[in-house]
Amino acid sequence: MMKSFCQLSLCLALAASAANAQQTIMVNENPTIGIIGPWQIEVEGVKMEVPVPQTVRVVDERYDTLPFYQKAGGWNDGIALNGVAATGCSLPMALDSYSVVVRMTDGTLLLRGQDYDYNDRWGTLGRFDKGRISQNTPVLISYRYTPMRLDSVIRNPQTGLRLECGTPAAFCPKAPALAEGETRICNILTDAQTDKLVRENIFPILETECPSESASAQQAFIPKTMKKLQNGEKIRILAWGDSVTECGYIPDEFKWQEQFVRRLRSRFPNADIELISNGWGGRTIPAFLGEPAGSQYNFAETVLGTNADLVISEFVNDAGLPASEWERSFNIVFKAFQEKGMEWIILTPHYVRPDWMGLTSQNGPAIEQDPRPYVAFIRKFTAEQKVALADAAKRYGRLWRQGIPYNTLMTNTINHPDKDGMKIFADALMSIFE
Repeated sequence: MMKSFCQLSLCLALAASAANAQQTIMVNENPTIGIIGPWQIEVEGVKMEVPVPQTVRVVDERYDTLPFYQKAGGWNDGIALNGVAATGCSLPMALDSYSVVVRMTDGTLLLRGQDYDYNDRWGTLGRFDKGRISQNTPVLISYRYTPMRLDSVIRNPQTGLRLECGTPAAFCPKAPALAEGETRICNILTDAQTDKLVRENIFPILETECPSESASAQQAFIPKTMKKLQNGEKIRILAWGDSVTECGYIPDEFKWQEQFVRRLRSRFPNADIELISNGWGGRTIPAFLGEPAGSQYNFAETVLGTNADLVISEFVNDAGLPASEWERSFNIVFKAFQEKGMEWIILTPHYVRPDWMGLTSQNGPAIEQDPRPYVAFIRKFTAEQKVALADAAKRYGRLWRQGIPYNTLMTNTINHPDKDGMKIFADALMSIFE
């Protein structure tokens, strides 16, 4: 059983004291928000205390079976302990690694390194072949962990400002809901690594949506698509990509392509819009190009062979390829689409875990400049080849301005967006059609 000590709502007005007095740290671009102590903020002159991230204690959590422990990357070394488990992954650095105790159901203490092992960073645990745990041996595991939490400072028109805690979560923590008439002033992200508040924890609401861009510039690159939509004709759209397009981890209705086509049908109600999806988890454009005839993912048969009017591609995995592969594969695809008369929109990828992108924060103007050479290549390629661009990466880079730490939208805490993260792709696409 487990207990959470975080209250769902808390607002404490604090009197300034000599013990806690320190220089105010102003937050980002909002001069009305400051950090005045390790766990204190001041918003528009109102002092508030942010609750320290609370550790959750889990006692004798039952696991009926354990996989073999293997060093396979951390997040998949074994089974993720339930408290830190994300979708197909886990929350890194949330487990108190010294707290883990594993016992047989009769109370027999089992030994780490002999019967089992676990990854301290990822909280993934498995058994050893020669230990006392067999495939069907149930065990009881006790441990402590600290989840993420996204709190909000909220303005109520009648009662003024208050700080309200979000619900702690191992992945995709959400800010507290607003009542009618209320507005959110800032969000505050805390996790197991937060030992005091710093600028990177505070996300002032500086804008409510990404600034719009000119649709006509991109529409010029998909003239046949626009003509069919405007004339109410039949049009076939292919969503082509990797696991973020395959997207087996959330309901179909939340996939980016489903959200997009629903909105496109609303925008062009007379058009007969058909959607086809072709996503291959963990793969790249060169992987499709390299598949033999008859394969489920052969490019000529399952991409060109759809005879789609419009192809929308999403490939975050290609960011890990050499630049020479981008040049080669994109040019092959572009030429093939031209020969088939298929128009193309390229989605820039969503942001992934900060350390995977070379970022030290999810906050501040510096993260708006996507550091990935792959994204720079896409923007250059589309401009030079006159291919339509839906710049989802640009929108992800501005999420901090909307009070959203972008990695809180990842269901696996790495690179799989939830429904709100998927909506950003749909937003980027609809900016071309609205």
